[in-house]
Amino acid sequence: MEDQAKYSQEELKLKDKEIENLQKEIENLKEQLAIKNEELKKLTNLSDQIKVKDEQLKTKDELISNLQRAMNLKEDQIKTLKDSMSLKSEQVETLDSSLKIKDEKVKTLEKSIELKEKQISVLLDTRVEKANLDEKDEEIEEIKEKLEILKGELTKADEDLELLEKENEKLRNQLAAASGSKIIDWTNIDIPKSKILAKMKEILMNALHNVTIAVPNIKDLQSLTLYEVRSSVNMKISCYIDPVLEEDAELLEEFESLDNISIRMYEAEDRYILDRDGEELLFAVIGNQDENHLVIHTKDSKHVKFFKSIVMEGWLRSRKIE
Repeated sequence: MEDQAKYSQEELKLKDKEIENLQKEIENLKEQLAIKNEELKKLTNLSDQIKVKDEQLKTKDELISNLQRAMNLKEDQIKTLKDSMSLKSEQVETLDSSLKIKDEKVKTLEKSIELKEKQISVLLDTRVEKANLDEKDEEIEEIKEKLEILKGELTKADEDLELLEKENEKLRNQLAAASGSKIIDWTNIDIPKSKILAKMKEILMNALHNVTIAVPNIKDLQSLTLYEVRSSVNMKISCYIDPVLEEDAELLEEFESLDNISIRMYEAEDRYILDRDGEELLFAVIGNQDENHLVIHTKDSKHVKFFKSIVMEGWLRSRKIE
């Protein structure tokens, strides 16, 4: 019995020792748990910091994207400015060439005047009989009278033409009024090509700075007498040119010899256009029938501005002639 009691006390001591060790282990685990909790808090804070950094990075990316778009826009603006400067340079070169031509003409006229003065001097030295001079004076007076008559007839013809234009407009208005509407139905109205080209020539003669022209065929340009236009006027022309026809090649060479003309190939052959200085516009669309053209003529600034893109569309679609 004593042995059993002795063993029981020893076992109890062992149990107590085991319990004490377990408690120490528990304390150690608690300390480790506390350390882990601290590390977890640090990791949580680090995760929050990473999220903040991610947001900052996204903001930076958006800023970089916006800056890139702004850079692209600036590059487009710079390109547009370069194109404008190039166009201005071309205009300056055209004006310089025109001035050189004018200088040559002035020199030629000065030489002609000098020659005429010498001829007059020679005539005076030969002492032509007064009767012959009187006869020449009479002839000159007769020629002047004929010239005045012709000028009067020309003025009358211009007045008649203006009256005809007014009558034509009046008839159109009457036609619209007869149908109960101010809107004209152009479906079956005949306006011949010759009338359109004549009106284009009339407008062209008033040009001062820049004109844009489109005609179906290069042969149509002959009706516009481009060589009579002021040399200071810059002309951009679109038309169809048949590379096989010798006549087209000769016309192209003739027109390109004028310093103030730029011609491009436009193959559609569907319109007549004349934009004068951005102030007056004639626009005609070719219809199904030979003489059925839809014609618009206006000096209204809003009308001209509205059709500007259509006017330029033909020029931009045209290609340079090699």
